[in-house]
Amino acid sequence: QVQLVESGGGLVQAGGSLRLSCAASGRTFSSYVFSSYVMGWFRQAPGKEREFVASKRSSGAFTKYADSVKGRFTISRDNAKNMVYLQMNSLKPEDTAVYYCAARVTGNTEYNSWGQGTQVTVSS
Repeated sequence: QVQLVESGGGLVQAGGSLRLSCAASGRTFSSYVFSSYVMGWFRQAPGKEREFVASKRSSGAFTKYADSVKGRFTISRDNAKNMVYLQMNSLKPEDTAVYYCAARVTGNTEYNSWGQGTQVTVSS
């Protein structure tokens, strides 16, 4: 099991930017183990279901984005530091949500490790 801790949320005006960070750790965890995980970001707005935002495999061009954030958000990872990031630009009020970091083993379909979430609020 991977432990995930998000940070970087906050209040920002529409059009602004935020960078979320997610630190991964665990018993006998290493950068080699981390690189075997697909890392993802999800979000959940009040009264709505949790939705996919972005994901990234360890290497290559295996990156996915939700249509609603394409061109505005960028997911990246630093395997040496066991970190994954979400750079969010041109933020809109509809981006307001709790953002969650998640991990799944490459080849699996389900994310089985989740962080506690970090609140992002975009004011108009």
